[in-house]
Amino acid sequence: MPQDLTKSQRKALREIISYVRRERLPMGTHLPEWTLAKLIGTSRSPVKVALECLVGAGLMRFDRNRGYHLHGDVDNLPPELQVHFQEIDDPLYLRLADARFDRLVADSVTEADLTRLLGVSRSEIGKVLSRAQSEGWVEKEVGYGWRFLPMIDSLEAYEDMYSLRLAIEPAGILNSKFRPDSAQLGLLREEQQAILDGGYLTMTAIERFESNARFHETIAEWSGNRFALQTLRRLDQVRRLAEYRQTQLDLPRQALAVEHLQILDAIEAGDNLGAASYMRQHIEGAWRKKAVSAVFQLPSKAQPETDAS
Repeated sequence: MPQDLTKSQRKALREIISYVRRERLPMGTHLPEWTLAKLIGTSRSPVKVALECLVGAGLMRFDRNRGYHLHGDVDNLPPELQVHFQEIDDPLYLRLADARFDRLVADSVTEADLTRLLGVSRSEIGKVLSRAQSEGWVEKEVGYGWRFLPMIDSLEAYEDMYSLRLAIEPAGILNSKFRPDSAQLGLLREEQQAILDGGYLTMTAIERFESNARFHETIAEWSGNRFALQTLRRLDQVRRLAEYRQTQLDLPRQALAVEHLQILDAIEAGDNLGAASYMRQHIEGAWRKKAVSAVFQLPSKAQPETDAS
């Protein structure tokens, strides 16, 4: 397998493996290139390269007339795939985040300041700043400057984040416009049950975080309040940055899936009051685990649970 995959090809590889794991797809499942490209949000070119890597590793089978089919166990990745799959993000993007978390970057800087600090080109800095802007932790100032926005870089910041979620998520379930989508609910249930049945043993910290974000954002979408969903997505964007870069802990991931299923059960039964109560307990419990963690040291050595809700 080639080691010089582009960023988009590595992303396609990670997304395909995560999709197969998440959906617990059986051996022999057909995986069309165009379907995967749409799912990942990219062109077919990086998807094809990623699929060929999987063929080379014995996890996919290709037939000229029938396309790509699942052929191996993606829960047991060979080392050459594991390296790419465990890659968290663009190294320069994380270097910028680390510099900010470690207080090496002022609240207001220029691109020239950052090129000197990180030793890269203006074009490279421009790209990561544009991404940081889209993900809500930096904004363009008038002229050539950039201003960093509040990040989740302290216990107080986590407390503020959880307080806001407590104000939004249970209330969303009690909203008169709350309308669960039965198809989405079924998919969420399948995913959480798969985690409970052993999926947690092979999921990476990234997969667990994305699964939790998907669960909470979908329920927020059912609230019918566009601002609730928008706010929760922004919180997850900022939280994602903080938690992707932190060491994963061995935490009760099964218990989280049980709580998620309890919330879904109440929603499916039409017990919105019960579901809202369970959601509140769930979020409060996640915050308590975060707050009492003995290894929670910010900013640069933070190690909160990456799979907590």
